Amino acid sequence: MKEKLTIRRLSSLEVTGKEYEIHDTVVPGLFVRVTAAGAKSFVVTWARGRKKALGRVSVLTLDQARQEALQYLNEARTHGEPLAITQGRKGSTVPTLERFLDDHFEPWALAHQKDGANSVRAIRKSFDGMMADRLCDIDARRFERLRTGWIAAGLSPATANRNLVRLKGLLSRAVEWGFLDEHPLAKVRRLKVDQRGRVRFLSVDEESRLRAALDDRQEQIRGERDSANRWREERHQEPLADLRAVPFVDHLKPLVLLSLNTGMRRGEVFNLVWADIDLQNKVLTVVGDGSKSGQTRHIPLNREALAVLEAWKPKRATAGYVFPGKDGERLDNVKKAWAGLLLLARIEAFRWHDLRHTFASKLVMAGVPLNTVRELLGHADIAMTLRYAHLAPDSKAAAVELI
Repeated sequence: MKEKLTIRRLSSLEVTGKEYEIHDTVVPGLFVRVTAAGAKSFVVTWARGRKKALGRVSVLTLDQARQEALQYLNEARTHGEPLAITQGRKGSTVPTLERFLDDHFEPWALAHQKDGANSVRAIRKSFDGMMADRLCDIDARRFERLRTGWIAAGLSPATANRNLVRLKGLLSRAVEWGFLDEHPLAKVRRLKVDQRGRVRFLSVDEESRLRAALDDRQEQIRGERDSANRWREERHQEPLADLRAVPFVDHLKPLVLLSLNTGMRRGEVFNLVWADIDLQNKVLTVVGDGSKSGQTRHIPLNREALAVLEAWKPKRATAGYVFPGKDGERLDNVKKAWAGLLLLARIEAFRWHDLRHTFASKLVMAGVPLNTVRELLGHADIAMTLRYAHLAPDSKAAAVELI
């Protein structure tokens, strides 16, 4: 389709579900491409099969696109190819990583990615030194130098791989939306990582110490409350709530015990609402929207998990977060309390996520089939669950004895 492009016409372009083009009659060779998803980009073509995306309609003005297209066309007539192609000159209209992240990728990620906010934050932190670079200046060589520096500084290969995946995802959107002609990191591969490396889980002694520390911490907080109430009583002030009248002084102990008995991820526990818990049928539902895999799963509640939730649940509570934060909002941080608990329990090199490893390891060591463990953990692929396979009782020993 050919017609004179105008600002009004550009703003009225419709999304049809199919890709189409409108060629400008003012500057022959310039056209607007509208993808099936609705992305609108200026493109210049100077020969059969030879074209270059100039940028998105929302980034370039119509006048800028025409000027850039004319430069390409004039250079093509003079030199046979635009200098941007023959000399590798990068278009000045391509946005910087920071501008693309702020104006385009972040709004999309927040709307379409479950963990969009964390993804954007991680990109800003990991690629801070590249924020002023144009997208077209990011290449495999530049990334490899950066990755080499990460590893030399002690960053784990797994974390470096996550950084690569995030940047690749951003650049894929840049290609899809017309900012780049091709993906500059398409051939960059992840570092090899031992998927079945050593799994950190609590030993019997460590779990005993952790449970004791939970009780000691509760007693310490209750003692502090008793002291505060005696002080208030001496001054004829209204006493604070008696913490000896409740089973838990705060959310930490029920959080830890529930995690140990269900294997839920920290974010999944934070997302729990009372509607997800069926105490009568002894089952807990991890809703897909709040899980890493995006799939809903159901976890049976054992005796301890059931008792914890029954003791923790306020009377007549039917809605709201199970472990609410300030003002009833979603809880998002237990770092300080968790660090204090580990110090009290004398447990080192142990993360909150290792509670999930402990749950899985105990199941496997008890002889539970790996596929059942996979379903309880919510792994999309059995390969993730195989890291616990070596813990299965006597399975490998029995196998080699058959020879």
